[in-house]
Amino acid sequence: MISSLFSDPIGLLALVIAFVAALTFHEFSHGLAAKLQGDDTAERMGRLTLNPVPHIDPIGFIAVFVAGFGWAKPVPYNPYNLRNQKWGPVLVAAAGPLSNLVFFLAVGIVYKALAAAGALAPESALAVFLAALMYINVILFAFNLIPIPPLDGSKVLLIALQHPKYAKTRFWLETQGPTALIIAIVVDSFLLNGMFFGTIVRTISGWAFGLLGF
Repeated sequence: MISSLFSDPIGLLALVIAFVAALTFHEFSHGLAAKLQGDDTAERMGRLTLNPVPHIDPIGFIAVFVAGFGWAKPVPYNPYNLRNQKWGPVLVAAAGPLSNLVFFLAVGIVYKALAAAGALAPESALAVFLAALMYINVILFAFNLIPIPPLDGSKVLLIALQHPKYAKTRFWLETQGPTALIIAIVVDSFLLNGMFFGTIVRTISGWAFGLLGF
């Protein structure tokens, strides 16, 4: 991706801004969902904001340029403050990817409206930026549905494994899940050519773009 600094600086800038905007909205939505359920931890720690600075993880940001993917700082919340102890954490988790889906749909509608009105040249900087916003948001939506900790989709899986007989499996997922996820991403990207994660993202992305008639 570093080569894009020289080959397509406008595209790279659009991608970085879109990435920061999408992750900021994603993390803000987690905090808002917790706040609406009675927990103000994110608000007290300055994370209930659309200002991207508190959400940026330096390593995650640099990884965008080096590896082509990255992450933000997870928004903290106290599950014991949530009104619904069982499903509250799921609602907080779901708020992230759902916010990206809403963001994607909103940008897609704007893109199609501008294009239909003849106000959006396909190769213009605005078109590139809106397209980058759509792609980043739909990728975040799709990727975060995967049920592997710390991804948001794992909350439903962990609830399904609440029975004591699954305690060891649950403990392994909670403690080793992040490491397993990184290894899986590396293996899938470099050895399997995106056969696993790529297929999931492409399938869900195709469905999302199809909703807008792209």
